[in-house]
Amino acid sequence: MKRTGFAAGLILAAAAATAIGGSMGMAASTPNTRTTSTDGHRRDVPAATPTGPAVSCIPLVGIRESQVRDDWTIDFRTAGNKWYRNTLPYRCSSLGFERAFSYATSLSQLCNTDIITVIATGGGGGPRGSCGLGSFQPVDLAKKLKK
Repeated sequence: MKRTGFAAGLILAAAAATAIGGSMGMAASTPNTRTTSTDGHRRDVPAATPTGPAVSCIPLVGIRESQVRDDWTIDFRTAGNKWYRNTLPYRCSSLGFERAFSYATSLSQLCNTDIITVIATGGGGGPRGSCGLGSFQPVDLAKKLKK
């Protein structure tokens, strides 16, 4: 069984409409591109303090939300309000701008061997490119952003 996930404002009902031949709607907030440097790192990414060893996978059923921070960083909140920071091994161009991605896996977990696809949220929509995930580091996120 192949599982597909959508993040950052993609609506399950829209995915279902697409599956039956309908159109797909997407919603996402407009990022503040002035806080992004030329290397894809944003200055307003919350600091993260590791709380244990990194893991290769996290269960799909436990993922409650994802926060795309920049072209390199995605934070996943799981059951019990536990956060995992995934720092991508290579820059994923447009991820920090679009702040939306999808994934497909045949497993019941999202792993560091999985590939995400950046989804264009403006204009024509659709996929933008694909990138590999890194390990999932359990973290405590800072309440206030570093400036």
